[in-house]
Amino acid sequence: MVTDNDVLEVQRLYPQIYLACHKRHVRAASTSFRISSQDASLLVHLDYESAVAPRSLAAHLGIKPSTLSAAISRLEKLGYLDIKTSQKDKRKRELRLTRRGVEAIRSASVLDGERVSKMLERLTQKQREQALQGLALLAKASREG
Repeated sequence: MVTDNDVLEVQRLYPQIYLACHKRHVRAASTSFRISSQDASLLVHLDYESAVAPRSLAAHLGIKPSTLSAAISRLEKLGYLDIKTSQKDKRKRELRLTRRGVEAIRSASVLDGERVSKMLERLTQKQREQALQGLALLAKASREG
């Protein structure tokens, strides 16, 4: 059973990490990847192994499928995501992040890579693994929401 204290801990701890590692927002035109923070927030919901259906992604992001469609087309042209036909249902499309998409996320992340690295260096290897596993579990639970 999730307690109020569990919720409070996430509410208390997440902002500490965010504030410690946050960097100034960068405009799309000023990066070599030419993506906005909105583009980056879309890309971070994708994975290079597990496919995501555009309709599910639009619902999760709270936007219309038509709005997402335009962004997906542009990001595919830039090489940041792949759009494939579903093996299970040929009428459906699946989105996957590309390696170039991973680099684009790194360039546009609101978290400064150097600050994150320094934070992680303060942990032992085992602690790092535990922390990353915990974040992965929270991210997975949030996607299933």
